[in-house]
Amino acid sequence: MSTTPHHLPEGKLLPLPVPHRTWTHLGVDFATDLPPSKGFTTILVVVDRFSKACKFVPLKGLPTALETAEALFHHAFRHFGLPEDIVSDRRPQFISRVWREFFNLLGVSVSLSSGYHPQTNGQSERKIQELCRFLRVYCSNHQETWSQFLPWAEYTQNSLRQETTGLTPFQCVLGFQPPLFPWAEEPSDVPAVDRWFRESEQDWNAAHAHLQRAIRRHKDQADTRQTHAHEYQPGDLVWLSTRDIRLHLPCRKLSPRYIGPFPVLTQINPVTYRLKLPDHYRIAPSFHVSLLKPYTEPVSPSSTEHELDPPHSPPEIHGDNIYGSRRSLTLGDGVANSST
Repeated sequence: MSTTPHHLPEGKLLPLPVPHRTWTHLGVDFATDLPPSKGFTTILVVVDRFSKACKFVPLKGLPTALETAEALFHHAFRHFGLPEDIVSDRRPQFISRVWREFFNLLGVSVSLSSGYHPQTNGQSERKIQELCRFLRVYCSNHQETWSQFLPWAEYTQNSLRQETTGLTPFQCVLGFQPPLFPWAEEPSDVPAVDRWFRESEQDWNAAHAHLQRAIRRHKDQADTRQTHAHEYQPGDLVWLSTRDIRLHLPCRKLSPRYIGPFPVLTQINPVTYRLKLPDHYRIAPSFHVSLLKPYTEPVSPSSTEHELDPPHSPPEIHGDNIYGSRRSLTLGDGVANSST
């Protein structure tokens, strides 16, 4: 049959059972292909589908089915008890006989997302997106340090109020919200302790502000579904998307999504603008409006504006321009960035 079907896809998304208490129905997935950080390259993401609480477990590579089950025991089950159901995608670990038999003997059902309906494990996938967004805030220029920020990422996620429950995951699971940095303002007499607390407070405040802003932005986009192009004036500062720009960084997942800010020089047509770029970039300075977003004050140290250092050699460029094309460009290290 060679004709193209014009009807809607058949089959509706089958919803998962609705849990009635915390940590009985879990979603699991992996964040993979991360740059080595203290030997870790993978994160096991575990999400309680009731409270939206999460556990982020660093791993030294993708585990086997048995190793994944053991990690769940060590980091989830021993704290909250055995669940009733675990939903996952169709990775080899989760479709193996070992995985099914292991949880069958424990009386735990295992559910798989449909091959082309991964939305059934959407909570785990969204947590991975939020986790990578968090790590980009701090690690885009020093990606080998992501593992040290993983506890803060988990603490932050479990402290954010959820629209579905009106509570934070901590409140839903524990019955109360743990205090956030209750120490006094006076510095400690021990310099190492004082430095840790001050840096931790700064990291927490910046991360919380960043995630809250991202949540508001996504909610606004979902509510309005606006498609009108933003209009910029000469002199406006904008962030430039790195979607078609290949940076000299080891891991794209932790690389900045935007660089800049750069001033707008002129509007070429209703959807194209010319920017003032540093001379050493050597790329066409005109961009489709979809690659730009208005400049807002950064909320994290890694996204602050700083002076750009010229690369040691001219950047490698693939393609004539980036007028919304899918061709890649390569820029040197040391670009200012916005990780959101």
